[in-house]
Amino acid sequence: MSLFSVEPNPAVTFRILHEDPDVLVVEKPPGVPTQPGLGHDHDTLLNGLFVAHGRSLQDLGKSRDFGLLHRLDLQASGLLVVGLSKPAYDALREAFASRSIGKFYWVIVKGVPGTPTGVIDRPIAETIRRGDGSIKKAFISRGGKQAVTAYRVIQAGRDASLVECRPLTGRLHQIRVHMELIGCPVLGDDLYASPPVRSAAPRLALHSHRLVFDHPLTGQRIDVRTRWPKDLRRILDKFGLERPDSGEAAPGTRRPSTAHDSV
Repeated sequence: MSLFSVEPNPAVTFRILHEDPDVLVVEKPPGVPTQPGLGHDHDTLLNGLFVAHGRSLQDLGKSRDFGLLHRLDLQASGLLVVGLSKPAYDALREAFASRSIGKFYWVIVKGVPGTPTGVIDRPIAETIRRGDGSIKKAFISRGGKQAVTAYRVIQAGRDASLVECRPLTGRLHQIRVHMELIGCPVLGDDLYASPPVRSAAPRLALHSHRLVFDHPLTGQRIDVRTRWPKDLRRILDKFGLERPDSGEAAPGTRRPSTAHDSV
């Protein structure tokens, strides 16, 4: 990716859960970077988005992150909202800043949190783990930025729990750092968990399953949900947990192919 353009890549697939002329809600598969970066110039979600929406995203430009309003970690999966027009992007950016967009994540963590519901309010700072800047790591620090995560335990199983987290701020690795702080690291976490916890899941057991917000131009309430990812279903069985999605996900379409459908 150059500073001012992104190369379309039809090989990058994803589901579309909401689409209108101004807003997209898409489901990022695990293992796909959200945007180009070190070592990932052509294989990211943004490269896939440029196949069908390149003109709109290019018009937004680098100053508006080509429509991206938030991101998911490489091995995480789930929902992201994308702006397709300048008025929509700017209004959604303000909504994120005012914390009026609801983001809900399912995570499987080691053990059981001490209380069934809670709010973790501890500041987070960032550092660079490697000299080339390829891996960033976050940590609790008084000198960090405010980070607030609400959580509730959905199920407690054998040595692990299914937890829903709602981050009220958007810090690097916020859920992962806060869960580790209370002694319940996320399974499959290769940065913050011990080796046994790291190897307990095939990848990071974190899935963005719901986004709730008002449409930036029409004011219509948008509530998009997706289902538990297929590649993490065996982990639920392993720890005696049940799938949290009792109903069908919102109808979605996949662009540009159906190669990685998780439903």
